[in-house]
Amino acid sequence: MPDLSSFGFNVVYNLLSLTVATMGAATLFFFFAPRVNRKYRAAMVVTGLVTAIACYHYFQIRDSFGAAFVLNDAGQYAFSGKPFNDFYRYADWLLTVPLLMVELIAVMALTRAETAKYLRILIPAVIAMIVLGYPGENAIATGGSQAAVWGWFVASMIPFVAILGVLFTQLSAAIAKQPEEARGLINLARTTVLITWSFYPIAYVIGALGMGEDGLSQTAVVGLQVGYTIADITAKAGFGVVIYMLARRKSEIEGLDDERALQAAPAAA
Repeated sequence: MPDLSSFGFNVVYNLLSLTVATMGAATLFFFFAPRVNRKYRAAMVVTGLVTAIACYHYFQIRDSFGAAFVLNDAGQYAFSGKPFNDFYRYADWLLTVPLLMVELIAVMALTRAETAKYLRILIPAVIAMIVLGYPGENAIATGGSQAAVWGWFVASMIPFVAILGVLFTQLSAAIAKQPEEARGLINLARTTVLITWSFYPIAYVIGALGMGEDGLSQTAVVGLQVGYTIADITAKAGFGVVIYMLARRKSEIEGLDDERALQAAPAAA
C-alpha cells in the first residue's frame, strides 16, 4: 500500500463513515416503510436486508482501512503493516447484489412462474460476475500481471452485460403487464441499475491503470475506494429509495391496506 496524503486518507475514511451512517439509516427506513401494502412488504424487507448487510461490512471496511495506515511525522499516512482487508467488499456483494435483483422482481409482484424464470437467470449471472471479478481485483492489489487484471475484467463483464440484457429486453414483457402509472418507476429502477453499476467497472479500471512497478499509486487507491463506495451508496440505498417509491405508487393505485380496513370497519360493525 502506498503512503497517502492527509487529504486522500480523510476522503476515503470519511466517505466510508458516511456510508455506514447512510446504510444504517436506510435500513431503518426500509424496514418501517410507510404506506406500503402487505404484498410489497417482502420487497421492502429485502431492501432493508441489503442495506443492513452493507452497513455491517462498511463498518468493517472502515476499521480495516483505518488500521492499515498510521500518521507519520511528515504528515503522511504510511502503511502500518496491518493488511487492509478489502475482501469485505466481495463478501458484501455476494450477499447483497443477488438480493438487489430479488427486490426488483419482488416489487413487481409477478406470478411465481415469472419470478422463478427471471431469478434463475439473474442470480447465477450476478454471482458469476462477482466471482470472476475478484481474481482481477486481487491481481491489482498484489501487483499481478496485466493479463490477469484485464482478463478477469473482461470475464466478469460478460455476465454484467447479460444481466443488463435481461433487464432491458426480457423484462420488458413483464413491465408491460404492470399498471401504467407504475411503469415509469420500473424503467427508472432499470436505469438506476445501469447507471450505478457502471461505477464498478470504472473504479476497477482506475485501480488497474494505477498499477506500477512499485505497486498501486495513491490516486489508484483513493480512486478505487471512492468509486466503489459511491457505487454502493447509489446502488443499494439509492436503488432502495426507487423500490420504495415503486411499492408506494403501486399501493396507492391498488388502495392502501390500512385505508381499506378503516373503510370496512363501520360496515362490519
